Amino acid sequence: MDLSDHYRLMADYNTWMNCSIYATCARIPDAQRKQDLGAFFRSIHQTLNHILWADRVWMARFTGETFPIGKMGEDLFDDFVKLREERKYMDKRLVAWTKGLQTDGLERELAFPSVTDGRQRRGPLWCFASHLFNHQTHHRGQVTTLMMQLGYDPGVTDIPSMPSVAQIKR
Repeated sequence: MDLSDHYRLMADYNTWMNCSIYATCARIPDAQRKQDLGAFFRSIHQTLNHILWADRVWMARFTGETFPIGKMGEDLFDDFVKLREERKYMDKRLVAWTKGLQTDGLERELAFPSVTDGRQRRGPLWCFASHLFNHQTHHRGQVTTLMMQLGYDPGVTDIPSMPSVAQIKR
């Protein structure tokens, strides 16, 4: 398997899971979605904002595009409909970005100042691309736990259950 194929799979999985999670979240009353439930980013809404925020930070580093980000922990969007629209846009950007990846290009060095502590970070693109997708999965896991605690089942979250897996070339 080509490593770039892995990132395309992860971008497709990201899109599929976000569609599922946001569809379920749309059924949760706004006040409940924004309720502090004791998670790292307090609420479902704030955690979804954080995932989008981090994706914007990473995509800016990967592509040189400019995205409004603000400070970590601040909501990008208070309005759920707008947050959902921006999530869909970012998912399309991630899929498009992974389609252009070549395995040899994943070795290129990326250097940037950390948004959390200002220290310079440096490493191969593949390492940071892996982090991007791992970060999304980590925080979506928190969101699905909060949803279940509120009585909203997000459904199956496993890659083998993703409809497009059956179409992957072997």
